[in-house]
Amino acid sequence: MTTGRGIRNNNPGNIRRGDDWKGLIPASQCTDKSFCQFTAPEYGIRAMIIILRNYQRKHGLKTISQIISRWAPPDENDTPAYISSVAMAVGVGADQPVDVTDSRVMVPLLEAVIRHENGSQPYGFDVFVKATDLAGV
Repeated sequence: MTTGRGIRNNNPGNIRRGDDWKGLIPASQCTDKSFCQFTAPEYGIRAMIIILRNYQRKHGLKTISQIISRWAPPDENDTPAYISSVAMAVGVGADQPVDVTDSRVMVPLLEAVIRHENGSQPYGFDVFVKATDLAGV
């Protein structure tokens, strides 16, 4: 079985290069010129948490449909299938408002995005706890 690019890069959300995230491998040492590479998966998941919180706080994206439409735009993804799988995993309707500051929403959301992006979700709950701690409140 091959490991997804996001797992190999410790970037399970497949976040594109651009922002200067905590835990990034220096650009001079990166082997992936398109996507961030982190020193540990906790840093990649931390970045996911911050982005998802910003989607809600700064951009008013309140539903899985709105969140995933921005995370995985249709020009690169089968966004309707992505929305459906994430909503099902989180246990909400695609157009039902969710609160990403609630760990009961955030952890299943993260797990679903990681699974969709990589074909698997290999991380234990402890990794999500550490990532959440790194992300702060």
